[in-house]
Amino acid sequence: MRYSDVSPVGGRVEVGEAPARHRTHWPLLAVAAGVLGAFATIVMDVHVAEADGGMTLARVDDVSVVKARIGFAVGYVVVALLIVLAAAWRRHVEPRVPGNTAARVVSAGLGASAAALTLGYGWRGAMGIYGEGGPEDEQFDQTARYVYYVLNDFGAWIGWLGVLVAAFAIAWMALRERTVSRWIGWVSVLAAGAPTVAMTVMSVPGMPALTMPFWLVVAGLGLTFGKSTITR
Repeated sequence: MRYSDVSPVGGRVEVGEAPARHRTHWPLLAVAAGVLGAFATIVMDVHVAEADGGMTLARVDDVSVVKARIGFAVGYVVVALLIVLAAAWRRHVEPRVPGNTAARVVSAGLGASAAALTLGYGWRGAMGIYGEGGPEDEQFDQTARYVYYVLNDFGAWIGWLGVLVAAFAIAWMALRERTVSRWIGWVSVLAAGAPTVAMTVMSVPGMPALTMPFWLVVAGLGLTFGKSTITR
């Protein structure tokens, strides 16, 4: 595309190529965090298949230490990505909407999840070390390993609550303030609203992990390739 402009000196007309639209790439951090988060939390979950009567002390040694260690390693990458994503959001978005509370809630929510998931994935790593077949499985007896199993029951799942709060904040920015594409706002309402209702009805704290990693992927792609004000 050609363009013309008037030079401020001498009134000359200059003709050249119109500058290409700059596309922001930092939201792709959300995509990476979502994909790896779903893998670390859901795919590498350490629950064992339930038998009659549920989980018992005798079955704690059925936990896969390989899955635990992979989940731990990938999970800590997710934590790092959430921290960097929060920092990128503060740098690129908050200055464009000064004084906006919802925008600050987004970065705070991402940081809260990073902190909580550090513990959740850390307990996953401990299970990989001390579980049956781990490098230090002689350090704790079966009862102690069962404690780690209980910590892992929701450990890497409850930490996604902060991302859920961030999703509601982005929904507000989209539907109320119009600084984010409206379709991202509606996706955010659905992705955050469903686990919120489920937690209210069933008191299951790990529900956000079922939708929030996937929401990060969709929102990240939407902010990168869409027409939201905060990323234009």
